Amino acid sequence: MNAPPAGWHDAAACLVDGSGNVIAYSEQERHNRVRHAIGDGFNKPVGAARFCLDQAGITIDDINVIAIGWNVDQMFPGFFADERELATHATGFDFPGRLPRIVRVPHHEAHAASAFYASPFSEAGVLVIDGNGENESTSIWSFSYGRAPELKRAWPRTASLGYAYDGASEWLGFHHLNAGKTMGLAAYGRAQGLSVETLLDIDGGDLRPAVPSLPESHGQATIDEIGRHYGATVAAWRDLYSKLAGADGPTVPVHRLPEDPAAVLVAYTAQRLIEDAVTSLASTARGLAGVEELCLAGGVALNCSANGVLPGPVFVPPVPHDAGVALGAAWTVCPPRRTGEAMSPYLGEDVRAPGVAHPEMSGLLRTDFDADQVTDLLLDGQVGAVAQGRAEIGPRALCHRSILAVPDTADVHARVNRIKHRERWRPFAGVTFAEYGARLWERQEHLSRYMLGAARVTDEARRVAPGVVHVDGTTRPQVLASGAAPAVEAVLEGLAGRGAPPVLLNTSFNDKGEPIVNSATDALAAFRSMDLDFLVLDQTLYRKASRAR
Repeated sequence: MNAPPAGWHDAAACLVDGSGNVIAYSEQERHNRVRHAIGDGFNKPVGAARFCLDQAGITIDDINVIAIGWNVDQMFPGFFADERELATHATGFDFPGRLPRIVRVPHHEAHAASAFYASPFSEAGVLVIDGNGENESTSIWSFSYGRAPELKRAWPRTASLGYAYDGASEWLGFHHLNAGKTMGLAAYGRAQGLSVETLLDIDGGDLRPAVPSLPESHGQATIDEIGRHYGATVAAWRDLYSKLAGADGPTVPVHRLPEDPAAVLVAYTAQRLIEDAVTSLASTARGLAGVEELCLAGGVALNCSANGVLPGPVFVPPVPHDAGVALGAAWTVCPPRRTGEAMSPYLGEDVRAPGVAHPEMSGLLRTDFDADQVTDLLLDGQVGAVAQGRAEIGPRALCHRSILAVPDTADVHARVNRIKHRERWRPFAGVTFAEYGARLWERQEHLSRYMLGAARVTDEARRVAPGVVHVDGTTRPQVLASGAAPAVEAVLEGLAGRGAPPVLLNTSFNDKGEPIVNSATDALAAFRSMDLDFLVLDQTLYRKASRAR
């Protein structure tokens, strides 16, 4: 689990069997419908855990071990009277009888395990970069099957690259959990060829950020010290960005941020800091591990632009952020057997689960799903959504809970942003098959599996799919494997059969401020509330009677 008291956001639960096979995985936000599962009463992964148990057909009494992706004892010394109190607080379950064994897995170790064991590699260097763990902000590990993971190097909390990015996000007016907006805005600086200060001294593989580190209680820091250091360090970064920009924040509304030179400067300065640091750290990790294969985890591994500049074999799991420590903690207890294949991301709730057996149909037209009909609707300029099979895990929609459109004009980019009530400058990703993707963007061996790496586009992509080309000439592609998402695969084949480019705009099926839809009930509610033209829900096509032709 990623669970309180340490895991105060992105709570999640993952169930594995004694051989490390993942039975189910889900984030709590998908169940309580509160983004990042933040707030008292929302941050316990009880809904996610119940889903996992139901998926396996067992109860909490059948669980042998509960692994938590934090060293709770260090951060909250004396907070719990005994193991039973900790288990109840973290999970939201009562344990009147037998209590499972409780294992505390250090945060960065759990991150590292989630990345390596999800990868197709037999051995790899693993680079973990986030805001902070218990005592570190960046760590390098060596993993291989058949031996224990080895911590090679670590950097203290207040040298955090995540804190540096949080400072920029806060300067821009974003919550630090919305750092993806900062990354999207930074592309405008790249497109302008903006010259920015480095804010990072790299010397012999060591990193010294412009904001100096604070004295820390290594190995014994409590949550109070961690919180004080976080606030002070982020404030120092925010002050530094203010000096660079000559302002304490943007001078225009959020939907016009690309027009504000100071906002673009701050976003791009923070982005370049991350990219320079990640490039150096990746080289150091490969050297320390003695192999070229590299895995990334931690919240900074969601930075697709930074991931995309790395050479060589690079793998990022579908859940690199804090929710992923649920997976890594479980795998620390029960590592999986090597398969040579990357993990499937489709581990969440099945849209066919009971809940909408007889949906309320007023204003909706309902027919059987037909790929040819959906292809025609998309070619006619309509925008639709798909909710099919088990939900993908993580923050990227991978065609099981996606909004889709044909990206043949720049106008569709603006329309989908309006549908999602997002800022019009926010970018979108494209999805296609591997063969056609090779014509549209630079090849990524692994990052395009889960839409976690930016790639430079080709002239053909600019011509046939301008709706998924960001201002800096990149996109965040998904290459769809055969059989992974049957409905979308059929539509892509239908596009090709009609002589159209087999590529679609693919973005998450959710409205502004909401988690990605999970259940059929969620999908129908979102379809009604958003300005979408159609919905593919399992094997049924829904259309709005008011706009059907």
